Amino acid sequence: MEEKTPVTVAAGDGIGPEIMDATLRILEAAGARIEIEKIDIGEKVYLSGNTAGIAPEAWESLRRTRVFLKSPITTPQGGGYKSLNVTVRKTLGLYANVRPCVSYHPFVDTKHPVMDMVIVRENEEDLYAGIEHRQTREVYQCLKLITRPGCEKIVRYAFEYARLNNRKKVTCFTKDNIMKMTDGLFHKVFDEIAAEYPQIENEHWIVDIGAAKLADTPEKFDVVVMPNLYGDILSDVAAQITGSVGLAGSANIGEHVAMFEAIHGSAPDIAGKNIANPSGLLHGAIMMLVHIGQPEIAGKVHNAWLRTVEDGVHTADIFKEGLSKELTGTDGFADAVIERLGQYPERLKRVEYSQGDEKILTSYVPSPHDTEIRKDTVGVDVFLEWKGGSPEELGKRLESANGRGVQLQMITNRGVKVYPGGMPETFCTDHWRCRFMTDGSNPTIGTSEIIGLLKRIDGLGLEFIKTENLCTFDGQPGYSLGQGQ
Repeated sequence: MEEKTPVTVAAGDGIGPEIMDATLRILEAAGARIEIEKIDIGEKVYLSGNTAGIAPEAWESLRRTRVFLKSPITTPQGGGYKSLNVTVRKTLGLYANVRPCVSYHPFVDTKHPVMDMVIVRENEEDLYAGIEHRQTREVYQCLKLITRPGCEKIVRYAFEYARLNNRKKVTCFTKDNIMKMTDGLFHKVFDEIAAEYPQIENEHWIVDIGAAKLADTPEKFDVVVMPNLYGDILSDVAAQITGSVGLAGSANIGEHVAMFEAIHGSAPDIAGKNIANPSGLLHGAIMMLVHIGQPEIAGKVHNAWLRTVEDGVHTADIFKEGLSKELTGTDGFADAVIERLGQYPERLKRVEYSQGDEKILTSYVPSPHDTEIRKDTVGVDVFLEWKGGSPEELGKRLESANGRGVQLQMITNRGVKVYPGGMPETFCTDHWRCRFMTDGSNPTIGTSEIIGLLKRIDGLGLEFIKTENLCTFDGQPGYSLGQGQ
């Protein structure tokens, strides 16, 4: 008897227990060689007083098995609860979110009958770093963090995924015409790594027009790689236009641990009614079987699922008169898949999985040239909370803080330059970025000059919130200009 692979399983919230039960029944009937370790996560854990939504013993199971099959969970609104999905992904380094999006025409109603694409979403960074602050009475901020290691790992994963799965093209979506440094880095790394894969076509789209193209002609795309927020949104769009977001599963891949799940939520409004579609979680489980080295079982389950859908046995979310033949519930759908194990679809393309020796490269190796980059501090942005009057009044007041190596260059409000030479039509809130640069007496400034500046600003009766050092790297600015500067 072959050894079983330990798998940590969480039934989740809402419809989670129902679809997990259906999925595990199918895997057992198919002969999946897995040993299940059950853990509690989600709403029950949150409401017990654990704001993380996961207990220490659950972490121990995940680190031991390194494979996680998870149903959707409910995150309580408000109260300081953090998203457990984000916590697990970031804590365990699950940097790649892989979401296949396939149409099942003509058996599932869709406007895009030949769609077959994979979205590879960066999973740890971007605005999902979750670093937020209330800065003033009127202004809140969320920090967007993009790193070179994060970009390199996810972009290389996308090209390696394409190579190993005989995909022909990798497309990158960013908004680097606006976010020139953060999204600009993602695009730059994409171009660098694309050059290493001349056999794979590559292209870049600005995310807004790219999203429009994806929604209109998804058959033009093959593998699409994106930063976290765009990938989260557009992978749901892509899944929905296949016919239903409820059909899609996803893999969350890291160097040490992998998590598999449905992409939909916990749907508490239909929980306990035996009407939920287990297909999304089942597809996540199929990806898990490939990952743990059981591709033959993955293919057996996937082909039985395709035959079930082809035979018109549908749950309510995809049932349509004239296309569907039998309306069934969660348990009935699982029974139908089990009945068809060993069968293949007759019109849909049958699936074959193989387990090769090659693994997708995931490690980031820092360039030895990184330590040679010269970094100089040439200024500082001082952020103030101030509701006292006009930009001109604030600017004149701050001019008196000049001296000892720094001088006021400009003031912006919500990123737009308002002093000097601002326009009266610009709306201003109580949050001001005041840029001080070296005054020419020295090429750089140090901590003592910044502290002295803050003391002088404090002496003017102005409240500073935070500072951001302005640095150059090998002489190139590491900061953005103000809009209108």
